Amino acid sequence: MRIGHITLLVNDYDEAIAFYTQKLGFTLKEDTKLTEEKRWVVVAPSDNSACGLLLAKAANDEQKMHIGNQTGGRVFLFLYTNDFWPTYERMQAQGVDFQEEPRSELYGWVVVFRDIYGNKWDLLESK
Repeated sequence: MRIGHITLLVNDYDEAIAFYTQKLGFTLKEDTKLTEEKRWVVVAPSDNSACGLLLAKAANDEQKMHIGNQTGGRVFLFLYTNDFWPTYERMQAQGVDFQEEPRSELYGWVVVFRDIYGNKWDLLESK
């Protein structure tokens, strides 16, 4: 078994695509129109990523309440890189909202950032 996609609630498809592809450098893997209001949009860190984010536009008030806080304020997703400092500096230059200074931990380098909606992420490089 494997996880194929993780659903991420968003306000707007195009705004979310722009953030993930331009600010984080993700790849748009699929953007298929399903209905006038609904699309199947998948982004991933690279073309060969096994797991992608399914960007799902909130369809009702309950879903809208959870945009940006799908985990109750905890770090939601963990983005691993093999080149922490160049990735951090590129993302910083793109205006990504870092919540702290990078720090060295027993397991490697880490820094917390927020996505366009406020979800917390860890950017990590393992030792």
